[in-house]
Amino acid sequence: MMKSKITMIAMLAVCLFVTPLFGADEQDKEQVNPEVKKLVERLVAEVDALAPKVADDASEEDKAKFTEEFNMLKSFAKEVLIPLCTNKVFVAEVEKQNAKQVALDEIKRIDKQWSEAEDELPIHAEKMGNACAKEITKVAKKLTVLGEIFVMDNQGANVGQNALTSDYWQGDEAKWKNSFKAAKGGIDIGKRKLDKSTNVVDLKVSLPIISQQGKVIGAVCYGVKVEKLNEVALASK
Repeated sequence: MMKSKITMIAMLAVCLFVTPLFGADEQDKEQVNPEVKKLVERLVAEVDALAPKVADDASEEDKAKFTEEFNMLKSFAKEVLIPLCTNKVFVAEVEKQNAKQVALDEIKRIDKQWSEAEDELPIHAEKMGNACAKEITKVAKKLTVLGEIFVMDNQGANVGQNALTSDYWQGDEAKWKNSFKAAKGGIDIGKRKLDKSTNVVDLKVSLPIISQQGKVIGAVCYGVKVEKLNEVALASK
């Protein structure tokens, strides 16, 4: 019974989320670099291998609920979030920022100004209004289960976002370290908690940004409103 329910949820994720976001973009399916395909397949396998961490003293009902929710999140990550790793706008904007080769000391200096600022800085406005930020807003509008989204470069500095993060530099955090993974690419799933940037309870899922050549050039972090996924599943019954 549980298996069939999980399968239904996975199919639901594909129908409700993937089709409207990717269905009209047929050109992205043409001439995919084998290295891109290989990396994407590895990411999917890594998500498949993930297991929920359930407290030993949790009731059977709570264990079943948490497991169902976790499998629903995995389906969403595989069918919706991983395809966004090759989003053309994200790739172009990350490549542009990487090409500037900003020194890490300079990034940390900006990070200090960013986090200590009481008023909006020019860089705040730029990261919230550039081409990457506009694409992020477009994605979030289509995928209402997503809250905060921000893209990072190959050093963990913000490239674009739809909500003002508390930090500019994410390079010392698991969300960047585990998803960029020394340019090898991986996945990081955080704990569900209240995001102070958006005042929304979500769970952060971070993945690599992959160039057309199959290289990991940056990372992206998605705030997934897991309860929203539950609402969509219930509404479909």
